[in-house]
Amino acid sequence: MTTLSTTLSTWLSQGAPAILVTVAEARGSTPREEGAGMLVGRQACAGTVGGGRLEWTAIATARRMLEDGSAAEALDLPLGPATGQCCGGHVVLRLERADAGTLAALQERERRELTARPTLLLFGAGHVGRAMAAAFAPLPLRLLWIDGRAQEFPETIPAGVERILTDSPLDPLASAPAGAGYLVLTHSHALDFEIAEAALRRGDAAYVGMIGSATKRAKFERWFRARGREAGALEGLACPIGAALTGDKRPEVIAALAAAELLMAFARPLTPSPPPPTPARSVHS
Repeated sequence: MTTLSTTLSTWLSQGAPAILVTVAEARGSTPREEGAGMLVGRQACAGTVGGGRLEWTAIATARRMLEDGSAAEALDLPLGPATGQCCGGHVVLRLERADAGTLAALQERERRELTARPTLLLFGAGHVGRAMAAAFAPLPLRLLWIDGRAQEFPETIPAGVERILTDSPLDPLASAPAGAGYLVLTHSHALDFEIAEAALRRGDAAYVGMIGSATKRAKFERWFRARGREAGALEGLACPIGAALTGDKRPEVIAALAAAELLMAFARPLTPSPPPPTPARSVHS
């Protein structure tokens, strides 16, 4: 996903003027949240503040500013009959002529937003893993794509995706932040089990998903219990993923449905699993 700062940097380096449009206030039902932004140039736009008449008005105002030299303006827009939008909310847009200072501020804001994004660890770079990486790359996630087979990764990694080439996939799992998501679809069922077990045992995952059938899940549950693990942790496992909703097993469909599952999981408040009970100590007289 190309960021607004990347686009603005390119435009400024080419000497192309631009207006940055930002949602300064959003009250009630609105198509975008406060802080959402877009860039408007003479011939092109990047990003969105919500579409419809709201965005058309913003673009028209920005292009008029490019022509008359205005430095900054604000638009106060109720989203009702006057704008042909039935959201019913109220939006204030801030428009400013972009320069090097604007670029620096935009880069800093995007850096903070990136830091605040939830982390997803995607294990496996096979055909389903590649479809997953392509589907997740545009989403507001920090995506770590992990495999030990260099030849399985595509020549071009999707923008914003961090490739981790390692034969020790449990290492990045151990160092992941609380509230991360884990999507397990390696070439090996044994490795899938090891990774899924480690993710569940952390007790702080927003999502743990493992590709496979109901039969694979049942086998994993038996294996998990046989290792003496807490059976209640299995409630945090999504398996099958994606295809369970429709029966469609095409990689792109699985990826789209898994993305929906993940975004819903990340939106829920994180409830850490309670620690295992402390064994009772014997008391001898």
